[in-house]
Amino acid sequence: MVLQMETFILAVIIGTLAAIVYSLRVLLILERRVAGMESNIQRLTGRILKEELKIESAVKKRKKRK
Repeated sequence: MVLQMETFILAVIIGTLAAIVYSLRVLLILERRVAGMESNIQRLTGRILKEELKIESAVKKRKKRK
């Protein structure tokens, strides 16, 4: 009886540790995905900024011509 209870308690502890490790793994994967999205957004905003600067310089040139 005592041995069965100890085995059960050990199984619960091991199961809990396995669940913690799995959830940390999932968190790491999600963090990597978010980091990838962040870098993509930064690249896109850089491109948009370059385009806006081109447009602004073109508008300034037009104003100088008039």
